[in-house]
Amino acid sequence: MGPHPAVAAIRLAVRRVLHDVLTEYPPYPQHSARKTERAELSVGTAGSSSSIASAAMPASAGEPPLVLVACSGGADSMALASALAFEARKLSVRAGGITVDHGLQDGSDLRATEVAARLAALGLDPVETVTVRVGRAGGPEAAARDARYAALDAAAERHGAVAVLLGHTRDDQAETVLLGLARGSGIRSLSGMAAVSGAAGRYRRPFLHLDRQTARKACMVQSLPVWDDPHNTDPAYTRSRLRHEGLPALEKALGKGVVEALARTARLSRDDADALDIWAAEVDASVRDEAGQLECAKLYALPPAVRRRVLRRAVIEGGAPAGSLSARHIEEVDRLITGWRGQGAINLPGRVEARRQGGRLVVRQG
Repeated sequence: MGPHPAVAAIRLAVRRVLHDVLTEYPPYPQHSARKTERAELSVGTAGSSSSIASAAMPASAGEPPLVLVACSGGADSMALASALAFEARKLSVRAGGITVDHGLQDGSDLRATEVAARLAALGLDPVETVTVRVGRAGGPEAAARDARYAALDAAAERHGAVAVLLGHTRDDQAETVLLGLARGSGIRSLSGMAAVSGAAGRYRRPFLHLDRQTARKACMVQSLPVWDDPHNTDPAYTRSRLRHEGLPALEKALGKGVVEALARTARLSRDDADALDIWAAEVDASVRDEAGQLECAKLYALPPAVRRRVLRRAVIEGGAPAGSLSARHIEEVDRLITGWRGQGAINLPGRVEARRQGGRLVVRQG
């Protein structure tokens, strides 16, 4: 008798990702001879880390590539950890785990220690807990996310991991699409989370085509203990309100299938956004003069979606932080091309300004 359908589903999803990893990082010495050292992690203003088993041991030449799972102890990430532990044993992959303590709740350090122990019990090695301090920039949700990804990036570098698995599900994808729609941020925001993202494709999301209930069911039938973060039901958080009020209201009004439709919208939007990004990159040089300045007349002739991408690239290259640029910022810069009336410079994040001067768009930091 085979595994429960939910368990089979999560294992298959992880197996596919591990096959991709092995294709990109075969277990040859050049991919696995990185040495790691025990180090204190600093994220934001302060941070710390502790390890279980051999997390700080150097990797030897010829060792299989290391894949880490980011695990909060919730159902999604515990299901992911269990599937990684099971599939890695059958493939030439080492599997480890990282749990991040944001320090936002009483007893979070003890909970992180418990999660690390569960990961080690699954057979993951190395396993590490990392404590971060969450700032305030961008609001509590964004600040916690930034601190978490900084910690995961540092852990991957420290251990020489080629990939970090994240437990985002189809439900998370639907929520992300709706949040992007509410911001009016354009097709890139509607594309949601990519299955592969981060530097060199570090982050992998095997569960984007699976619903949240499948992950929870997989934990239940395997008797895996899970922790339900109270922040996920706290109406003070936008995503929590969307999850427990917004999406149920949409399903009541529109019928079942809203989550699947939103996830499909994300996939189709990502394909379109990627194609437009490639187009913009290819035409960038053709709309610049010999000195590399953007020519307004040539920009005007581009399709609006392509032109705005060229402008966004130019503004980021000029020093504006990509994460702080909104669609509204780019629209204002675009008006220097399409609605020129002699207006002054546009002030942008990162002390960057864009102005039209002598038929050229000048972007500088000052």
